[in-house]
Amino acid sequence: MDPDHPEANAPGQPPPVHKHVLDPSDVPPAAVLLDRRVLQISGMAIGTGIAAALIAQVLVRMIYFFTNLSFYGRLAISPVSPADNHLGLWVIVIPVLGAIVIGLMARYGSKAIRGHGIPEAMEQVLVNQSRIPARMTILKPVSAAISIGTGGPFGAEGPIIATGGALGSVIGQIVSTTADERKTLLAAGAAAGMAATFGSPVSAVLLAIELLLFEFRPRSLIPVALASASAAGVRTVLEGFEPVFAMPNLDDPTGAALAIYILLGAIMGLVAVGVTRAVYAVEDAFEKLPIHWMWWPAVGGLAVGVIGYFAPRTLGVGYNNISDVISNNLSVQVILTLCALKFISWSIALGSGTSGGTLAPLFTIGGSLGALAGVGIHWLFPHLGVDPRIAALVGMAAIFAGASRALLTSAVFAFETTLQPLGLLPLLGGCTASFMVSCLLMRNTIMTEKIARRGILAPAEYFADVLEHVLVRDAISEKLVTLHVDDTLAKIREWIASGVDGTGHHGFPVVNEKGIVTGVLTRRDLLESAAPATSRMAELVNRPLKFIYDDCTVRQASDHMVNHEIGRLPVVLRDQPSKLVGMLTRSDVMAVYQRRIDSATRERPTLSVWVPPFARANGRGRS
Repeated sequence: MDPDHPEANAPGQPPPVHKHVLDPSDVPPAAVLLDRRVLQISGMAIGTGIAAALIAQVLVRMIYFFTNLSFYGRLAISPVSPADNHLGLWVIVIPVLGAIVIGLMARYGSKAIRGHGIPEAMEQVLVNQSRIPARMTILKPVSAAISIGTGGPFGAEGPIIATGGALGSVIGQIVSTTADERKTLLAAGAAAGMAATFGSPVSAVLLAIELLLFEFRPRSLIPVALASASAAGVRTVLEGFEPVFAMPNLDDPTGAALAIYILLGAIMGLVAVGVTRAVYAVEDAFEKLPIHWMWWPAVGGLAVGVIGYFAPRTLGVGYNNISDVISNNLSVQVILTLCALKFISWSIALGSGTSGGTLAPLFTIGGSLGALAGVGIHWLFPHLGVDPRIAALVGMAAIFAGASRALLTSAVFAFETTLQPLGLLPLLGGCTASFMVSCLLMRNTIMTEKIARRGILAPAEYFADVLEHVLVRDAISEKLVTLHVDDTLAKIREWIASGVDGTGHHGFPVVNEKGIVTGVLTRRDLLESAAPATSRMAELVNRPLKFIYDDCTVRQASDHMVNHEIGRLPVVLRDQPSKLVGMLTRSDVMAVYQRRIDSATRERPTLSVWVPPFARANGRGRS
């Protein structure tokens, strides 16, 4: 009987009990899609969604309050547009005053309120384990309400998304959570904010996946979807089912028109690249100003005020502008003026570092360009059947798809906010074309360029982990070489010195007379040990045994290695845990990654096109 391993019983006694040697706790837990913890996180997400929807309502009314106060001198929260003001030249001063307040809040409150919110949320996910300071749940909506309410040419959606994300993050910091769970709650709050603003729960979930979660897993998707649905439900109760951007019913697009819409999408991809570069060029120009950054928003506010004096439609959120553009309610001259001046006003204001969103301005610019293109094509080629309203809808969604590279979000969002199913096919084609052009011409997006300049790399592709789809039994490649518990150190050193097959391995499982693995010794353990030469292998094993089942995934195995800081794992059968079948090493894990690289390598054709015999005879085909 082996004194170090009492499971090796004398003959005639019951068979050894495996768990005394291979403890199930020494293998990674079984992989599951969902567990009870997901239910708990989902409950928190639903609460976050409802709270974010209510915050969105408060923020919208705060914007109305500051708009009424700034442009009409009254205390009210009734919906109103700054475009209808009668202040004359005084309208130039109001955005400047609002921007000064924003600069002071950024300087003495939190610098994180600057910008449109989504890049800042992405940064917290990528580098700060999704921890956002609690004060952001107050500072961001208040600063955005002041900025937009005093004429800032932004949308409310960016700040609401950022505020909802901050709320989810704070909840994840109040209770005990993992970093992944906090990320899920942050994304749930952000999606809820967007759903509550536009009544677009599906595109809100897609936005969270494409820009914040960087993954597609049930344990994160379910809480985010529930939060988004909850927020949209609250909005429906308070505001009804009417689409945010109402427009007349569309006609079926013709085949020729569909081709035009896809081409238009590609053109909008070029525009998206240009707009993104222009915004960051303006930001770079502000960096060169000889004044403190706290005063930059005031400079941007001055530009907003001057432009707003000549073109009042550029002031404020301007959701009504989007509805008018996609409904073809504006003249060509008005659309052209709105498009050009909105872009100038927004790019200067955003580059100055004030607080505001990007979605509404991009939709206004893209929708206007699409409408202009649609009107022009319809006038020149009426037989093609191009509808200026669909062209505007495609332009609106495609510019966002190109600027943010949130492809699915863009197409679905345009449908959810208009409820026009006949626009779905043109939207998908146009957004995809824009997405393709953007990927070809631009490394970063309008969302990621800012954090990329800080040295933070945001994921741009989401693909299945190759380690999750390879079983351990299919990855082990080396011939199994074992050591016996009774082998002496001198004997093993002599064997290694012989250089025979198998001696070059870096790790060896140690087995007893029953063939059960009791530990692992490395080549370094054997050659550098200070133990006497007569020491047995059983005496040299001084680390707890960690192992893996043959039907586990290589991802489970590699995580197990990392968690325990080891480079190799014995592999046993799950139904016969006493049977050792191999060793999984770091090299085996790397070999699985090599398969992924090989799968991306172009191969020679393996199928030949059949050629009639007479053609081969005439030399016109391959034999």
